Amino acid sequence: MNSLTESLAQAFGLILHLDAGLLEIVGRSLFVSLVATLLAVFIGAALGTLLAVWSSRFKPAAVVVLNTYVAIPAVVVGLVVYILLSRSGPLGSLGWLFTVPAMILAQTVLVIPLAATITRQIIEDAHQSLGDRLRSLGAGRGLVGMLLLFNERHAMVTVLVTCFGRAISEVGTVMMVGGNIDGFTRVMTTTIALETSKGDLPLAIGLGIVLLLVVLILNMVLAGLRALQPRDHPAL
Repeated sequence: MNSLTESLAQAFGLILHLDAGLLEIVGRSLFVSLVATLLAVFIGAALGTLLAVWSSRFKPAAVVVLNTYVAIPAVVVGLVVYILLSRSGPLGSLGWLFTVPAMILAQTVLVIPLAATITRQIIEDAHQSLGDRLRSLGAGRGLVGMLLLFNERHAMVTVLVTCFGRAISEVGTVMMVGGNIDGFTRVMTTTIALETSKGDLPLAIGLGIVLLLVVLILNMVLAGLRALQPRDHPAL
């Protein structure tokens, strides 16, 4: 067998035999990304809903800033979080740099604008259909936003899945603040990058296969959610 065939065989062997090192990395990746996604969607949904129901001449500027934030390279977000958590930074006293909490914070900051942007579009569409009706019943803007967010809860599951996919596929940000320390902060994406650079392909390929499976499952879930979503906004 050539080296590539051997590497593939060893990679599948790691997966089939549930290698402890591989499972540790996969588990840490899922944990970090899930916690970061839940935090980001909670914050982003509130921000997106606020922008959707907010009427102000400053709203277009706020939307532009938010869209710009979405397009910022992940390494820039990692740099900002690194500076904040560094010893001389304002959050240096927490001692989080090169730890799992730092990775969760970095992914949360990275995913918040995506969650806010998608939520804003969902709530704005719903607001056009139901906003006047809710205000005629005496609901203020805050209550309107909460009711619309609840009414679009099925669409928000799509936001959650989309943001999780964004978080778990990130490499630059978590590597900058996590350091990719073996046994402590290694996740799938950073390990794939490191092991490939070292020429240790079996583990990299094995993790790559697992990551592809996770992304495939996420896309299948998204497709199912889109098929189940009603085309028209249901009445409250």
